[in-house]
Amino acid sequence: MTISDTLRDTRIPLNHGTGAIPAVGFGTLIPDPVATKQATKAALEAGFRHLDGAERYRNEAAVGDAMQDAFKAGSVRREDVFVTTKLWNTNHRPERVKPAFDASRKRLQIDDVDCYLIHTPFAFQPGDEQDPRDARGQVIYDPGVTLVETWQAMERLVDDGHCKSIGLSDITLERLREVVAAARIKPAVVQVESHPYLPEWELLDFCREHGIVLQAFAALGHAMQPNVLADPVITAIAQRLHKTPAQVALAWAVQRGTAFLTTSTKPARIQENFDISALPEDAMQEIRDRITTNIRFNSVVKTGVPGFIPGTR
Repeated sequence: MTISDTLRDTRIPLNHGTGAIPAVGFGTLIPDPVATKQATKAALEAGFRHLDGAERYRNEAAVGDAMQDAFKAGSVRREDVFVTTKLWNTNHRPERVKPAFDASRKRLQIDDVDCYLIHTPFAFQPGDEQDPRDARGQVIYDPGVTLVETWQAMERLVDDGHCKSIGLSDITLERLREVVAAARIKPAVVQVESHPYLPEWELLDFCREHGIVLQAFAALGHAMQPNVLADPVITAIAQRLHKTPAQVALAWAVQRGTAFLTTSTKPARIQENFDISALPEDAMQEIRDRITTNIRFNSVVKTGVPGFIPGTR
């Protein structure tokens, strides 16, 4: 991994894929498509070169429009932007994987996807309804497919050539071990909730051992309580180093060897989240030793149902 002085240009090589993933990523889980396009455009202008989307967000077309505008204007080249999107739970059956992938490519208006993730390891009843429920309001799961079978269909996407790398999201270490053991093409990226209140050190160690990039979503805790950005250790370091608490938390993420995603609809916040620089080693150690709060904000790893729509700074 090459870490620049400013951190923001850091790229982590993909051992199970092609190229390298920018450590600094912009997440596009923004409910309104118009706001999505504006925020994505602002992120590209700020310097973000990794965009993370998903079929489930229902806004891939808006992300695609923003990218195409930037490509046509000549401000960004397609080859410089790393694009991730995700297979939703209702498309886990092998025969549904490629049509779902191709539909995402069409909405994003790109020929190739740099990384395609299984959004969660939970298969839902197949069909057009993204959130299938029974008469009691309970999720209808699909017992007719295993995670390994879905993974094998993902591997075939790589064989076909339009998918450069594959990975998993919202997964526990136990389920990840299951996929790694069976995989012909190993996961390149694992995207999970991670921040100073949920460092996931054991999962990170496993990923390092197998050449997998751990990518943190909710890297700032999304203003949920207890608030990561109000933590006294983080705020004291920020004050001492003349940075914002967000910049401290995001620099910590990159320096410990992970990639991260952050989301905002405010251009000033988007720029702030991109403009990170290295923390001194004592600050890194302070965050590891002195922060004892441990909390998971998103319950998706237990159910496959998104636990929250993140707040945007």
